[in-house]
Amino acid sequence: MQFSDNIFSSGEPIQPNQPSRKKPIFPIIDPLRSYLKQHGREGKLPVSYKDLLNHMTYSVPLKDKNGQDSLWETAIYDMRHWDFIREGLVRMYAILKTEGDLSFVNHLDVARIDFCSFANSTPFRIRIVNKFNDNYDHYYIKHADASRIYGLELEHLLSPNRITFFTHHNTLVEEHIAGIPGDLFIKNFANDPQTNQIRLSKEFVKFNERCFVRLLGDMRSYNFVVDITPDIEDYQYRIRAIDFDQQSYEGRKNLYIPQFFKENLAFVELCLRHLNKDSIEQYQTEERTMMAFRVASSRFRLMELLNIMAKDRISTPEKLLQLKTELADHFKNPAFGKCHSMGQLVKRQLKQTLQKNLSLIQKNLSKFED
Repeated sequence: MQFSDNIFSSGEPIQPNQPSRKKPIFPIIDPLRSYLKQHGREGKLPVSYKDLLNHMTYSVPLKDKNGQDSLWETAIYDMRHWDFIREGLVRMYAILKTEGDLSFVNHLDVARIDFCSFANSTPFRIRIVNKFNDNYDHYYIKHADASRIYGLELEHLLSPNRITFFTHHNTLVEEHIAGIPGDLFIKNFANDPQTNQIRLSKEFVKFNERCFVRLLGDMRSYNFVVDITPDIEDYQYRIRAIDFDQQSYEGRKNLYIPQFFKENLAFVELCLRHLNKDSIEQYQTEERTMMAFRVASSRFRLMELLNIMAKDRISTPEKLLQLKTELADHFKNPAFGKCHSMGQLVKRQLKQTLQKNLSLIQKNLSKFED
């Protein structure tokens, strides 16, 4: 996967790459439900998505700290239902954070429930507050969507990040992923004198590679966050996806490559300003190598997930045909054309992009065994 060449030499414009405006919700099939139970992702939850939606009396627009529309609304509930909802949401936080240990819940409370009708998953965002020191945390309750669950699991298995989430029937509960939203980072931090633009550029190249290898789409700047960690004499950066609705759904190849979105142009310009072709290829190889190590270490669980995904329907036949045709043309490999599902395409994509790295890992391990 070339970086700079794909932007300026392929003749493909950045502007037109836009995902579908509204993606359908795909149900959780029985084999996926069994997988979730086996790996501790499925369990009985005290409050459901349906409870929050049906008992909501009304909502009011939520402004950010600058008085601008945040696209979220604060949900208001009748007191007849509030005690049940409040207690259940506190218990849910305990399940998410302490494996259900309820010894801490007495000093926790629900500060606010926000609802977003703009997003595909129409999520609720729960703010939990510590009554002793007013410290707060968030988590999300969403309508369970199979493609999103595959995206969360692949992120957990193939990325440098670990994610905690649970499902119960049609309810999905996710932890909050901390960081500065990419669009706000571009606006407020990208040109800050303290920002190490070279390290940030390196991380965007790696993030770009991770998304394409596992076919995670729609990584526009407001769908990922930048996590900043102080390091020796400077800072390190980690770009983390926060929206997994578009896991292997779209038909256009470029929608799985963050560099092609106009919303990410500022990151792309930083990369081309600070990195040459050899550096970009080095960072891409580094990321593929690390992904290959993760594939090797979680190969049985990953293969179980991909085999289920291969038999599931998480896109339309038209999008599947388009994507496998474009990938076959991109890699000059007709094997993509034989895929009959998005899950099979992900398996083929992982094999296509990581096979060389996996072979080198196996070769080096054989040397140690000898």
